[in-house]
Amino acid sequence: MSRGVNMSDHSDHRQRVKARFRKEGLDGFDEIHVLELLLFYCIPRRDTNVLAHQLLEHFGSLTQVLEAPVEELEKVPGVGEHASTLISLITEISRYYLVSKTTNMEILHTTRECGQYMVSRFMGRRDEMVFLLCLDAKCKVLCCKEVGRGSVNSANVSIRRIVEMALAVNATTVVLAHNHPSGIAVPSNEDILTTRKLAVALDGVDIMLADHIIVADEDFVSLVESNLYRPEECRMIV
Repeated sequence: MSRGVNMSDHSDHRQRVKARFRKEGLDGFDEIHVLELLLFYCIPRRDTNVLAHQLLEHFGSLTQVLEAPVEELEKVPGVGEHASTLISLITEISRYYLVSKTTNMEILHTTRECGQYMVSRFMGRRDEMVFLLCLDAKCKVLCCKEVGRGSVNSANVSIRRIVEMALAVNATTVVLAHNHPSGIAVPSNEDILTTRKLAVALDGVDIMLADHIIVADEDFVSLVESNLYRPEECRMIV
């Protein structure tokens, strides 16, 4: 007679893990148990510890698991639509939460504040994306919108579209931001050249490009702070 899995023991284990989280939070958990706990909520009657090990072995870290595309997650045996959707949802919700928090920052006086405001919008992004932050004369945030996907010098990022968006909200100052998914926030020569071209185009309609922020992971680099772009010099170009 086959003994099989004792479902009562398995249920007790789940309850102990949940109770530990409710009491202590995740600080004392390792990556395996964080992922095991998450999988409880999409895989009701299986040992999720085994699947957690398989996912971490396949992707290498919890961060890489959470940022993996759903189609890659589903290549791991035992990961179906419900599990892949839940895992992907974590990063999306985290970014939504951080963006929601920074939205309360209505006045941005410095490059550092602008950079902090922008970083959350790139959390977990696997592709290059470009955002435009528009401010009024008192540095109040008017909007922050995606203006392209791909590098800032690619055909997917239109200088004309950026100018039109800034004009549409009556911005007096804008900050451009894009990410380097490679994790290295070093500006390229193309980043610098495109920044200057955009600054000249915006100056033609009396809008100042205050800075260009490049984000990598949770860090960012300002072209102004790096002395790679000076707004006043672009205003003197004819």
